Amino acid sequence: MVPRLITPVVGDRLRQYPAVALVGPRQCGKTTLARSLGGEYFDLEQQTDRLRLDLQWEKLAAGNSLVILDEAQAWPEVFDRLRGAIDQRRRMGRFLLLGSVSPALMTQVSESLAGRLSVVEIAPFTYGELPTKAARNRHWLCGGYPDGGVLAPRKYSQWQLDYLALLSQRDLPNWGLPAKPQVTERLLRMLAAMHGQIWNASQIGQSLGLSYHTVNGYLDYLIGAFLIRRLSPYHVNVGKRLVKSPKLYWRDSGLLHALLGVHDAKGLLDQPWVGASWEGYVIEQVLNAIQQRDRVCQAYFHHVSGQHEIDLVLDFGSEVWAIEVKLTASPQPQDLRRLDRAADEIRAQKRILVSQARDVIEGNNQISCNLPWLLMHLKQRPA
Repeated sequence: MVPRLITPVVGDRLRQYPAVALVGPRQCGKTTLARSLGGEYFDLEQQTDRLRLDLQWEKLAAGNSLVILDEAQAWPEVFDRLRGAIDQRRRMGRFLLLGSVSPALMTQVSESLAGRLSVVEIAPFTYGELPTKAARNRHWLCGGYPDGGVLAPRKYSQWQLDYLALLSQRDLPNWGLPAKPQVTERLLRMLAAMHGQIWNASQIGQSLGLSYHTVNGYLDYLIGAFLIRRLSPYHVNVGKRLVKSPKLYWRDSGLLHALLGVHDAKGLLDQPWVGASWEGYVIEQVLNAIQQRDRVCQAYFHHVSGQHEIDLVLDFGSEVWAIEVKLTASPQPQDLRRLDRAADEIRAQKRILVSQARDVIEGNNQISCNLPWLLMHLKQRPA
């Protein structure tokens, strides 16, 4: 088993709350992590496990063992039982809920378990979790799903296409997405083509023959299934016209590349959109590293029409970081100057240019670095 950097966060939350929800996309490693903690495991998508839980509930609720409930949103009646068990016996770390679709799970949590449960998000393998240099070199191309090629290259990219087909045909409809599978698959390919761009629901809706309201509703499901990340614009009072629509990124680069027909590293570098792919990959790795440190942070982008742009704005409350991502091994001084001008508009305390350069250059509030250095910096920084 590859150690997961989010495991200490899960352990801390179990010591602080009666119940913890571990959420993330299907097949990202939730079950493997949960079962490594011990306890009694139940897959609530399986009728036999539901029956077993039903028959053993009183004993489990009165006991001290951790109870792991996988795909908890699949059996909504369990939430009332959990609330009763927690209120009757307020002991920490009794229940660990796993879920692959955020809205369905969180609706039940907010209605039944508010104040009794903490939520932790887990991603597929991140850069810092990979055990070998070869796996880290494949990570951008293949993405982080354990079975998707990052550990066994021959599985990419057929695994990704099969994964998305199954989501479109079975999981997303079961979770409530009203679109037909063919429409979902077309939408996924359109979202791949506009990775890293400003969201235009009307344009996508026209292509699909749907209203922009409907398309926005479908997008919410894909975000809730941890496929797409939506970055909102960072608003400051600068007296200028700001872009109000969000930016969309595929959260896993392997899924993106498979949809766009990229099969190897050379083919990736030959694509006209490779810079947008690298940008989204860096953003996802940075945000995952912040989660693994259990830090509170809001993520945005910043763009003033016709002028400067900041790919990632991190608002930690006490300070703001401006991060620009460039796919180059030789960043230029003017790249940092442009970032500095844009960062001045939002009064960012730290300005970071992330590239593929080998050397790291630090100034008073400016840093030019590569991704591994930045992830290590985030890991070492106190929470």
